[in-house]
Amino acid sequence: MTTNTPWLDRRQLRAWIRLRAMLELLPGTLDTQLRHDVDLTEFEYTALAMLSEAPGRTMRMTGLAQRTNATLPRLSHVVARLEKRGLVERFPCPENRRATNARLTEAGWAKVLQAAPGHVATVRRHVIDVLTDEQLDQLTAIGDAVLASLDPSGKGAVFYTHYDDEQTGPAS
Repeated sequence: MTTNTPWLDRRQLRAWIRLRAMLELLPGTLDTQLRHDVDLTEFEYTALAMLSEAPGRTMRMTGLAQRTNATLPRLSHVVARLEKRGLVERFPCPENRRATNARLTEAGWAKVLQAAPGHVATVRRHVIDVLTDEQLDQLTAIGDAVLASLDPSGKGAVFYTHYDDEQTGPAS
C-alpha cells in the first residue's frame, strides 16, 4: 500500500509527542489535586468556577456548557451531582421558560473559595512558574494557532477566550 502522507520528521515528532504527553498528564494532575483537597473533579471545579464569575452566580445551562466545553447531557449529569451535594441549584429561566438556569449556592461559593487556592497553586507549580514570560506568551500564541485550526469558525471561542478581556474577573 502506497501513501502520499507526509510523515512527521524527528523535530515534528518531538513537538507532537510532548504536546500529547502534556494533554494526557495535566488533566490527571489537576484532577488528583482537586479530588484530594476538596473532593471535586476538575470538571466540577470548572463548572463551579464559571458560575462563580457569572452575574448573580447564575448562568443558563447552555451558556455554562459553552464555558466548560461540555455537551448538555454531560453538563446536566455533573450539575445533578453538584445539586445533590447542595453546591448548585437549577431552576427555569425567567426570560425563557424552555431554558434552565444553574445557580451557585452559598455552599457552592464556599467550595469554590476552598478549592481555588490549591488549584491555582497546582497550575502555577506545573505550568505557569516553569515558563519564562516569553514562553508564556509563546504558549498563548501556540494555543491560538492550534485552536484556529481546531475551531476555524470560532464557535468554541467563549470557552478559551474568556480571560482575553482585561475586564473579565479573576482567573482561578
